[in-house]
Amino acid sequence: MTVITEVPSPFCGIGTDDLIIRVDGVSLKVIENGCAVNTPAFEQAITDTSPRVDGKEVSLGIAVAKAAALLKDTNQPVIGGCATDVNGMRALLALADRCGAVVDNMNFTGARNNFLAMQDTGWMNTTLAEVKNRCDLLLVVGTDLEAFAPRFFEHYLWNKESMFLDNTGNRQVIYLGKAPSGNASTSPNGQKAKILECATEDLPDVIAVLRALVKDQPIRAASVCGIAVADLQAIATSLKAAKYSVVTWSAGALTYSQAELTVQTLSEMIKDINNQNTRCSGLPLAGKEGDQTANQVCGWTTGYPARTRFSRGYPEYDPYLNDTRFLLDNNEADALVWVQAFNVNAVPPVTNLPTIVIGRSGMTFEKEPDVLIPVGTPGIDHAGHAYRMDNVVAIRLQKLRDSGLPSTAHVMNAIEQALQER
Repeated sequence: MTVITEVPSPFCGIGTDDLIIRVDGVSLKVIENGCAVNTPAFEQAITDTSPRVDGKEVSLGIAVAKAAALLKDTNQPVIGGCATDVNGMRALLALADRCGAVVDNMNFTGARNNFLAMQDTGWMNTTLAEVKNRCDLLLVVGTDLEAFAPRFFEHYLWNKESMFLDNTGNRQVIYLGKAPSGNASTSPNGQKAKILECATEDLPDVIAVLRALVKDQPIRAASVCGIAVADLQAIATSLKAAKYSVVTWSAGALTYSQAELTVQTLSEMIKDINNQNTRCSGLPLAGKEGDQTANQVCGWTTGYPARTRFSRGYPEYDPYLNDTRFLLDNNEADALVWVQAFNVNAVPPVTNLPTIVIGRSGMTFEKEPDVLIPVGTPGIDHAGHAYRMDNVVAIRLQKLRDSGLPSTAHVMNAIEQALQER
């Protein structure tokens, strides 16, 4: 039994790196600095270590050979999930290039809201370090930040030391749209967050009015979607008065049509504030299920995010047509490879197509895949790198135990090699 300190997490998105974990054989116990996201992810038990083909346990070599046989004569397989580390994603892209597959990260439908806004008009975003050292007003739009990253406030808002603030406890927090689920946003001196609630689908109207107020445009209505315009005016005034305000949102939480326009309105509002002799930046929430890692690696490899196809022998990006669910529903795919090294609950969609799952030990399925290869989790079973939510830091993940499980990269490389030899 050993105790490992300063353990970094690939699960929470914010780069938590101070976990203290007790390792007893292959069992892990978070004994300090855990949270509702990290603790169950680290403590997930290993329940299967052997690959399976048609439900029967086989060797890794036989499972790899079967996976290669299923992919050999396909025209357009889909590699979905894409939840892995940097090396795993590199190997995934190499396999996709080899067999002409579509690559699609499981969180891309939400991330698409960000990409469309960024590609159209650009944005001005910040980093977690800048939030920690400069932010004096945080506006949280349409999401429960505390549920997304339980230790965000502890690490990046109520930190005791800051380079440019004398007292971090004086920071102001405003929730617009959805109320927080707990009290993490309450400052050390007892100041609670200001909360203006509305339905998620009402956010486009509310954000449009807020941007108009930031630009000093007249609003004739007294309220919008149940929120008093006077309260929105107070937010606009606070944003313009702050020295360094930060607006944060989760694109995946904007669950309505054309939500990218809301992201664009927020991004343009941030630019408007920066034109008024103060600083404001955006902070999109992400970094879970390997989504930032997938898009980073796919970006520097192909020039596109991780919704890209290789069926014509070169990468083609399409944020709509290369959607795993769309391709399966329209019978445009002929095999599914599902890669998920982090979350046992994120199982592949049920399909009658040949299915290969390269996933974390402990997954259960409504329909047994043709091939299942349990793999180790980055940051637990092997070392690796994963990008946190602000995209500027690749977290160095360490190995905590000897489980005997192969890495995603090892398995993907082996399948590619087997394809090459056929």
